[in-house]
Amino acid sequence: MDLIECMEVFQEVGRSLSFSKAAESRASSRSSVTKKIAWLESYFGVQLFNRNTKHVSLTESGRLLLENADTLALATRNLKELVQGPVRTPTGRIRLGTPPSFGAVHLAPAIDEFLRRYPAIKLSLLLDDGRSDLIAENMDLSVRIAPRLKDTNQIAYLITVVPQVIVATRAYLQANGTPATPKDLEQHNCLVHSLKAPTNMWTFTDAGNNTQVAHVSGTFNSNLGESIMHMAKLGHGISMHPRYMVESALRAGTLQVVMPEYRPEGLDIYAIVQSKRHLPYKVRLFVEHLRRWFKDAEWKQ
Repeated sequence: MDLIECMEVFQEVGRSLSFSKAAESRASSRSSVTKKIAWLESYFGVQLFNRNTKHVSLTESGRLLLENADTLALATRNLKELVQGPVRTPTGRIRLGTPPSFGAVHLAPAIDEFLRRYPAIKLSLLLDDGRSDLIAENMDLSVRIAPRLKDTNQIAYLITVVPQVIVATRAYLQANGTPATPKDLEQHNCLVHSLKAPTNMWTFTDAGNNTQVAHVSGTFNSNLGESIMHMAKLGHGISMHPRYMVESALRAGTLQVVMPEYRPEGLDIYAIVQSKRHLPYKVRLFVEHLRRWFKDAEWKQ
């Protein structure tokens, strides 16, 4: 007998308190339902129902099992999926939340390779600004990028740590001077990310591994890193970005690194999941794929 199938039959009988209704609901015979309940009672070593020719009722053990049946069935399915995973083809849909630009530009190549490797999996990419409820939005996981997780109760897998850089145009630096230390930034027009630096503080580590903090301000801030980067490209001021966002601009010479001897605080990229205990095999595969993909990313050098 299959434990999961027997549990599903038990739930049908437990909710309807009728073997006949359970059989009808499952397009099965009453005798088949009776056999599965008998097998389940033997499996647990307890009687689950009190029954006679007219009435069916749950025993105390049956009531407890019914109250926890959904959790037990889900755990059993996920365990079965995990154990069978290495010898079968993963299938199904993954619903992934991500910041828009990172998802469209930097996750897309990783997703492409993953779907080529596992063609039976489908993936839906959804906008997530970090405030989404995974369960309410029906997401399997969400990518979050931040100096640290705000909610320490979140179930998170660290994917990678992203270095940040301070950048500006050559024209801005020629007109306003080049800062030599973090303290010098306080005299410059700094373009601040309102979510990543809500207190207008930029933190750096120097060559001696000492921490230095600059209180920065300027004429433009935004909660969207791309808008800040474009303002920096227009020569409006100095900005801080994850290296992957400005790599192409640095190569093209549109922007240049400021104060390379001072290392800005890095950003962690996490995969947030609903449950670590019940993580579906296909989601586990995708998390492991992201870790491998970003391990040697060129912008980490």
